[in-house]
Amino acid sequence: MRKILFTLTGLIFLIPVSVNGQENNTTKKLSFEEALSLTQQNSLVVKQAQQNIDQKEKEKEATIGLFMPKVSLTASYIYMSDDIHLDLNPVRNAITPLYGALGQIPVLPPAVQQKFLSSYKQLNAMDWNQTIQKKQFGIINAGFTMPLYTGGKIRTANKAAKIKLSEAKIDSKIKFQKLSHELIERYYGLVLAYNAKKIRKDVLATMDHHLNDANKLMSEGIIAKAEYLHAKVYHSAAEREFKKAERQVHIINDALLNTIALDNSTSITPMSSLFYTNNIESIEYYWDKAITNNSLLEKIDTKKQLAHQAHKIERSEFFPTIAAMGTYELYDKDFSPYIPEYMVGVGLKWNLFSGTERIKKLKASKIREMQVETFYQKAESDIKTAVTKYYQEIQMNLEQLKELESALEFATEYYRVRENAFKEGMATTTEVSDASLAVAKVKIERLQVMYAFDIALSNLLFYSGISDEFINYMSNSETIYESY
Repeated sequence: MRKILFTLTGLIFLIPVSVNGQENNTTKKLSFEEALSLTQQNSLVVKQAQQNIDQKEKEKEATIGLFMPKVSLTASYIYMSDDIHLDLNPVRNAITPLYGALGQIPVLPPAVQQKFLSSYKQLNAMDWNQTIQKKQFGIINAGFTMPLYTGGKIRTANKAAKIKLSEAKIDSKIKFQKLSHELIERYYGLVLAYNAKKIRKDVLATMDHHLNDANKLMSEGIIAKAEYLHAKVYHSAAEREFKKAERQVHIINDALLNTIALDNSTSITPMSSLFYTNNIESIEYYWDKAITNNSLLEKIDTKKQLAHQAHKIERSEFFPTIAAMGTYELYDKDFSPYIPEYMVGVGLKWNLFSGTERIKKLKASKIREMQVETFYQKAESDIKTAVTKYYQEIQMNLEQLKELESALEFATEYYRVRENAFKEGMATTTEVSDASLAVAKVKIERLQVMYAFDIALSNLLFYSGISDEFINYMSNSETIYESY
């Protein structure tokens, strides 16, 4: 009795969870354009790329500050072991006898003698051992430094920051292009999976109908039981393929949700269809576009520019650095009155010899420039090869679609003939089932080739640097759509 009570209690807690799970499962109909817009809004990849652009923008603004003076405020409190004294007693000992002697010369007028004697007394009375700085003191200073000449370091740093900002924008463009290609793969993969599911469902319905017919004919003694069992085997196979297609829809739906950055409980119904078009330009057109527009080449070009700026920085190490500087005393506590209130000046620093380090670094930076140039040439060749590859794949897909169009007509007619013959007892269940599966096979192959066309077109446009034109190809007046 206790076990039953626990079981019922468990069911009570499970029921709301199950109900809520059903309520949270939403269906969303999306065209490809809407999916692309959502991806651009929601994707963390796009947001991260924008944050990188913002970071480089701030770094660029920071490098502009290198041209400006740097103003600082310093405060310090010093404790020394002893006061600093200036002992001038040796000077006093050297001059006071002279004054005393002059005051005793009889030939001098009494007034002059008296003046010398008075000075003699004053000099003896003075403290010739002065404290010019107490051992404890504090001071607050304002200071500035301003570069006047740095051998080109500051200008080069600003140019490099500007190039890095351009590189971040190109990176963002590349990431979105790759994300768009991923969306195309998954969105049209889901379209393919949905259509395959429909075809498998139609095949299963056909097999249901055929199995019922076989059962009736067996009951009437027109066909043997083996024929009925054979129809049942084909029916089971069709049922398995339908469940497999159903599962494939769920798998690709989850992948698409990840790309669009939607909630995992959403079920997407794609509204766009697989397509193909014969409106493809010559391969030379895509080669030219790739050389001028390809974002990967643009990124390598920024690397070339950065390598050149790095070479200029290494070259600037051979030149002096000149800067203006100054300090002004704002406040002091027991600081020496003999120190001036402010100081202004110009300084120069010129590293005349540092072994072979600077020369070696300069040569290394030059080799780096040459290396990037070689890499650019290799990338240009690879991109041209990729354009050729995907262009040929598109042509191959168009050829296959043309052949599959005729094959579909033949398979459909062959199935119709076999179905009628079976009803008249002139064909076996194997022949009818094979004919039905042949129609499904050609339909799915045709959809797969169209999917391959769409993916190849996306790749072709990506390497040609015109990924944005995918929608134009998709909605062209000569575009052919297909779905089941």
